[in-house]
Amino acid sequence: MSEAATLRAVFLGHGGMPDGIVDAVRHITGCDPDTIVPISNRGMSPDALTAEVQRVLGRGPGIIFTDLASGSCGFVARRLTQNQVGFVVISGANLPVLIDFAMNRTLPLQELVPRLLSKGRAAMGCAPAHLEDNADRAASNR
Repeated sequence: MSEAATLRAVFLGHGGMPDGIVDAVRHITGCDPDTIVPISNRGMSPDALTAEVQRVLGRGPGIIFTDLASGSCGFVARRLTQNQVGFVVISGANLPVLIDFAMNRTLPLQELVPRLLSKGRAAMGCAPAHLEDNADRAASNR
């Protein structure tokens, strides 16, 4: 992918979370401010959120990271993917996912998205480890 086609992203989330998590990514990776742009839903209507994402990402391609799959942020993000080719939504994004995006955003979407999903899922764990086994059992009983 050429430098002109390097992917950009937004983190669309609730309250102050977008600013905090994007600040952490920038601190850890040293990426420039346009790599991932934070957008909070605080005081914004769905139409205003949509317009802001479109302003930042333009025609794409780009990734819209959200904190939750549902709610105004998730709904706005998914609606944008219905109307805009080249936009991908990754919900439930965490710091390891965003760091990996910043470090590997020159990969094609078809390679990058599965990588990011795997990274985010693998980042979760707990101590003591035996409680993790209980979580796996609880999930399989649902």
